[in-house]
Amino acid sequence: MKKALIIGIAGQDGSYLAEHLLAKGYEVHGMLRRNSTPEHQESRVHHLADDIITRYGDLSDTHSLECAIRESEPDEIYNLGAQSHVRISYEVPQFTAQVNALGVLNLLTAVRSSSSKARIYQASSSEMFGDSVDDDMYQRETTPMHPVSPYGCAKLYGYHIVRNYRKAYGLFASNGILFNHESPRRGSNFVTSKVVKRACEIKLGIRERLELGNMDSSRDWGHSRDYVRAMALILNHDVPDDFVVATGQTHTVRQLVSGVFERLELNYEDYTFQNPKYLRPEELPYLKGDSSKAREVLGWEPEVSFDQLITEMVDSWMQQLTSTAGN
Repeated sequence: MKKALIIGIAGQDGSYLAEHLLAKGYEVHGMLRRNSTPEHQESRVHHLADDIITRYGDLSDTHSLECAIRESEPDEIYNLGAQSHVRISYEVPQFTAQVNALGVLNLLTAVRSSSSKARIYQASSSEMFGDSVDDDMYQRETTPMHPVSPYGCAKLYGYHIVRNYRKAYGLFASNGILFNHESPRRGSNFVTSKVVKRACEIKLGIRERLELGNMDSSRDWGHSRDYVRAMALILNHDVPDDFVVATGQTHTVRQLVSGVFERLELNYEDYTFQNPKYLRPEELPYLKGDSSKAREVLGWEPEVSFDQLITEMVDSWMQQLTSTAGN
């Protein structure tokens, strides 16, 4: 039985990854940050409580990382922990760098000092590309990286320190450069989930309007459930490497909003307004990933379409909101 340690197991990706690895017969350990609202701290993995082993820890605390590695003795470590909100990274840039950049270094240091032979997966991000794009309008492993946010800059450090430790110390450490991926488990402060939740609330008469920032930015959106499969394939590849994981299709925020409201039989133009407070200091207008390498080398393919993703999220939020109203 293989053992896996998932740092950030209580997040969207962590919960789907735990399910995926359990289905493959893994013993799954998880590390999560303690917060002062325990009621929701493990809500995404509550249904797995009898099947996983969790402990508190933090990427900024090397001791907690060393303890987690020593106690779980993992074959694979998935680092999904992060300050994961791009716009908020402008408000807490030092904290973002501490967790998303130095936290990765702390993990690599902990693995080396513990003499662990675990394979390491680092959750890198399409935000590292920033405003850089190849002539064919795709971003791939060879595209220059020019991040345009504290989040993207911190992630780029994490990406490069993984590559450095792989070459300098022979660690099996790989980067998954994941483009945007969503699901019903996405936090409601992220644009996809915010749009769906607000639209459903408008449909039910709970709210009257939806306020957004830049509606004309384009993103390559996939489903988290598809992307965690890619994570496992990356760590079970013969050699450590870096892979872009993306659908290769883009949609604007406006198209997302239009599609969600259309499913609820509403006209988005009647309810949607732009609020400057949701604009980033430096906007990132376009992301579109070329995942040819992952498809050819790993045999990975996304299974959930953009329309299916929206439908799944709308159905989930309508169920949650009607259930809450009924109580």
